[in-house]
Parts: sequence; C-alpha cells; structure tokens
Amino acid sequence: APLCGWGMAKIFRLESKAGRAIAFSGATRNSLVILPLALAVPGAVPVLPAVIVAQTMVELLSELIYVRLIPKLGRNYP
Repeated sequence: APLCGWGMAKIFRLESKAGRAIAFSGATRNSLVILPLALAVPGAVPVLPAVIVAQTMVELLSELIYVRLIPKLGRNYP
C-alpha cells in the first residue's frame, strides 16, 4: 500500500511531503470504523471483537514500520 501511495504521488507530481502523507494514509486505515458494519453481520458477533482488535494491533505495528520506511522510500523522490 505505501508503494501505491508513492505511485499516485508520482503520477500527480506531488511534492515529497504530500507523497509521504498519501503513502502513509493509504497504508493505514482506521479499522475501528468497520466496527459498526461488522456488528451488523448476523451470527459473527462473538468473534468480531477479537478480529477487529487483532486487525487494529496489526495496523498499529505496521504504522511503526511505515514511520521508518516511508521517508526512506521518498529519498530519491523530488
């Protein structure tokens, strides 16, 4: 997903800071926004909180990696 964000930034010729913002926001999504939709699924209520918490943890750990990775991806980007 960060590479897709950088690709979009290059296609639209955005500056480096905007490219980083697109790459970071494209790579992360707010999994808690899905909670009301997920709770509407019949029969899945017992499992959904665990799935959503696990997804949130993966997202948070990924953000820690992206904070280090995304600036390195953009070094050669004008």
